[in-house]
Amino acid sequence: MSVAHIVLAAVSALWVGFSGVSLARRAEFVTQPLVEYGVPRSWWGPLALAKLAGAAGLLAGLVVPALGVAAAIGLILYFLGAVITNIRARSYKTVPFPLLYLAPVAVTLGLGLAA
Repeated sequence: MSVAHIVLAAVSALWVGFSGVSLARRAEFVTQPLVEYGVPRSWWGPLALAKLAGAAGLLAGLVVPALGVAAAIGLILYFLGAVITNIRARSYKTVPFPLLYLAPVAVTLGLGLAA
C-alpha cells in the first residue's frame, strides 16, 4: 500500500463524508438540487447513509483492502447514478459536481488495486 493510496483514501473519505453529513443535516446547497431533480425526500436519509457508509468503507479498506474495494465500487455506482439523475433532469451544468466526488474515489480504487 503506497503513501499516495493512504492519503487519497483518507481525503476521498473526508470529501464523501462531508457530502453525506451535508445531506443528513439537510444543507440547502445539497437538498435544493435534489428537489429540482425530483428525488423523493424519503430517499435522502438512505442516500446520506450510503455516502457515510462508503466513506467509512474507504477508511476501513486501509486495514481490510476488500472493504475498500467494495466501498469504492459502491461509491462509484452511487455517483454515476447522480450523474444520470442530473442528465435525466436536464441539468447539464451540474453534471460535473458528482464527478468531483467520483474521480478521487475511482483513483483511490485504482491505487488500491495496483498495490
